[in-house]
Amino acid sequence: MAPYTFVLDIFVNNNDVLRRLRYTFNFNDKQMVAIFASAGENVSREQISQWLKKDDDSDFVALFDSNLAVFLNGFINEKRGKKPGPQPSPEKRLSNNIILTKLKIALNLQSEQIIELLKTVNFNLGKAELSAFSRKIDHKHYRECKDQVLRNLLQAIDKTYHVERTSKIVKPTVNTQKSPSSSSKTNNNTKPYTKKKIDKPTPTSPWVEGARPNASSIYINPNKKDEPKRQRLKLTK
Repeated sequence: MAPYTFVLDIFVNNNDVLRRLRYTFNFNDKQMVAIFASAGENVSREQISQWLKKDDDSDFVALFDSNLAVFLNGFINEKRGKKPGPQPSPEKRLSNNIILTKLKIALNLQSEQIIELLKTVNFNLGKAELSAFSRKIDHKHYRECKDQVLRNLLQAIDKTYHVERTSKIVKPTVNTQKSPSSSSKTNNNTKPYTKKKIDKPTPTSPWVEGARPNASSIYINPNKKDEPKRQRLKLTK
């Protein structure tokens, strides 16, 4: 399977941010629902699926600022741990500056680390300019975070923090057929079986082996009467 690559659009919308964070950290639908729930919003798997659809899909639904704000708050809980007490209220209006700040908090990044991250995707950003993104909007040094900065930051986060998908475990096939030579092999540690020869006792009276001996030499009938001797006839010519 070819590796998934992001198409870097000029404009970054809320759905793009959700898709890229889901892909980078390999969140399944169940985890996505749990992240929203940890920040106080219950969403369905169907809603998650619609938000993740491509923009030209007939089932695509645009993600509102408030929904993405809830997800980013839940993302902070996921990465940094959920603080006790009430959860912060999600912003009704989001800007790239707020998204960048929430990503910075979730991944516990310092300004120098963000600058180094951006260098991994060949994007240079000065520390003063990065600090200006965190200023309040009414501060004289406030600067708006452009889509180009946020897009490259998301790409750099994916390059550094990408979680690989777990490959399916394939059970090895077991060959049940015995090889013809396996039955003839013997263990070197065991001796082959040989039938032990048993010596037969020597008979006390002569008889042919395997035949019954003459009964007259073994048993005598006490009631037997002497029979007259037979006369021998002579043949005459």
